[in-house]
Amino acid sequence: FISASRSKGTMLALSTIALCAYQGPALRAAPMRASSVNMMAKSKAIPFLDEPAGLDGYIGNKGFDPLGFGSINIKWMREAELKHGRLAMLAAVGFIATDLGIHGIGAPAVGSVAAHDVSVANGSMVMLLMLCSLFETVSFFAVAQMLSGETDRAPGDFGFGTSFMAKDPEGMQLKEIQNGRLAMLAFSGMVTQSVLTGHGFPYV
Repeated sequence: FISASRSKGTMLALSTIALCAYQGPALRAAPMRASSVNMMAKSKAIPFLDEPAGLDGYIGNKGFDPLGFGSINIKWMREAELKHGRLAMLAAVGFIATDLGIHGIGAPAVGSVAAHDVSVANGSMVMLLMLCSLFETVSFFAVAQMLSGETDRAPGDFGFGTSFMAKDPEGMQLKEIQNGRLAMLAFSGMVTQSVLTGHGFPYV
């Protein structure tokens, strides 16, 4: 009887060991699958979102693209960002200069906010529209060729101001994109504050 009990105990122990050995790899694999999910790259700007696709390698990438514009056409979006940033930098300087009393030859001696209505009334806005249309028409062909792959043109590259980028091209491009982003926010704030307060620079 004792001998039979020992045999049964031995068989039970061997069966348990065999079962654990069989299930061991599966049990060890489960945590690995979970950890691989947790190690997915997260956005630097918005840590609770995944890293946006299509932005790798672009100067100024901060991982901020919550609406997924980069998946549309990253070259087109970068072209638009650079264009609006450059215009905003010029507009911010011009807006402040006008409010400080600096006016062009023949320009009405009014503040920046009032200048829009005055320019519409005297027809100056029509000339400005024609000038902007000319620039847009000329640049359209370069942008279209870039998007179609006919040229290796970089977004925003019109071959102008390359002498400033000779020593540190990536550094200057980073400065341009960062200052352009700041200028877009700053110009929006200046116009809003000027209209709300009715005051010129510094708009308080």
